[in-house]
Amino acid sequence: MKTNSEKNTAASIHLSAFTQYFFPFGNFIFPIIIMWASKKKESEFVDYNGKNLLNFQLSVLLYSLVLLAVMVVVVLGFVFNNIPLEVVMRQDVFSVSNLDLSQNITWITIGLVAVLLLACLKILEFFLLLYAAVKTSDGVRFKYPITVAFIK
Repeated sequence: MKTNSEKNTAASIHLSAFTQYFFPFGNFIFPIIIMWASKKKESEFVDYNGKNLLNFQLSVLLYSLVLLAVMVVVVLGFVFNNIPLEVVMRQDVFSVSNLDLSQNITWITIGLVAVLLLACLKILEFFLLLYAAVKTSDGVRFKYPITVAFIK
């Protein structure tokens, strides 16, 4: 049976990931150092939720980095398809009117899909953190979807 203290600590671990909106890497620093590391030996439930949250945050970071890499490749592909090398070498002025969007529809589509997927991932992360906090405060062992098990 889980005590109220264990449930509250586990829920707080999930909620502490929201510090990412105020501090860089707050979604890792606050849950790990402040909460999980100090309580993981006292409770198996808190330890499970700490590992679960950390795996989820690492997975979201991995997915975000992949999507950002796709966006960089798209931008570079779009730029190199549209700016002739002669313009770069002679340092001429390049006009936006020279862009031909019809020949770059593939780059534009891939870039927009990557941006949309990244936005959906961040929205999903926000609501899953809230849902996990509610479930763990009820004493349920919540498992995040789309999570790679980095820490077992």
